[in-house]
Amino acid sequence: MQMKFDKEISHPIHPQHKLKLEHTEIPFNCDGCKEAGIGFQYKCQKCEFHLHKACAVAARTIYHPFYKKCEFQFCYDPPGAARRQCDACRSEVLGFVYHCKRCDFDLHPCCANLPQVLDDGERNLYLCLKLSSSCHHCGGKGPGWSYRSHCKTYNLHVSCVKELLVESWQAIYLNVDKNKVREMQTRIPSLKGTLRNNHGERSGGMVMKGCQIAGGAVSAIVSAILGDPTPIIAAVVGRLISN
Repeated sequence: MQMKFDKEISHPIHPQHKLKLEHTEIPFNCDGCKEAGIGFQYKCQKCEFHLHKACAVAARTIYHPFYKKCEFQFCYDPPGAARRQCDACRSEVLGFVYHCKRCDFDLHPCCANLPQVLDDGERNLYLCLKLSSSCHHCGGKGPGWSYRSHCKTYNLHVSCVKELLVESWQAIYLNVDKNKVREMQTRIPSLKGTLRNNHGERSGGMVMKGCQIAGGAVSAIVSAILGDPTPIIAAVVGRLISN
């Protein structure tokens, strides 16, 4: 059953104006968690204030299947004075966060809400606490969550997709030098080069099919990371990262 959301809300960190639910295909920076977003957001119509849907209507307490003993409490600011990292995407926590006091784990609201299973249109992708094989982008098995194909041959860190996406958006939307844009586009994980290296002995048709599979997977992962795992946003992001 699909969850319904109020079309207009009041929020404690922006009490002066109401926030309206709207849909955008242009990336925004969430004023709650300070992370990138796209798709559904709660926005102030009078000033540039944006919240991810997940940040705007965050539950006070959540539990996550990866951390069986943890109780995550919602915090408006990172607890303590020390620098903190999200245990899912490995990015620094700068705003809204779910924190487990007992185990000292932290999750961005959008990361905490990442689907356990994603459908990229061809197959299912499964959220994993740890990589079972090397990430197709960075080549490492470092910490942080990842999405893995059912066949276990396609793995991608949540952090890698997030980093590349934000960098490419900064280059495109902030009018950075065109050479910088081209550099970012070559780093977006379409996985064409990776697949050729990994499957160089196969036919061209098999390589192309693999590239299409990877493209669909990345689109699905990106849309989920940004807090809006919908087919529309997956298509928009897919076009952006396939250039």
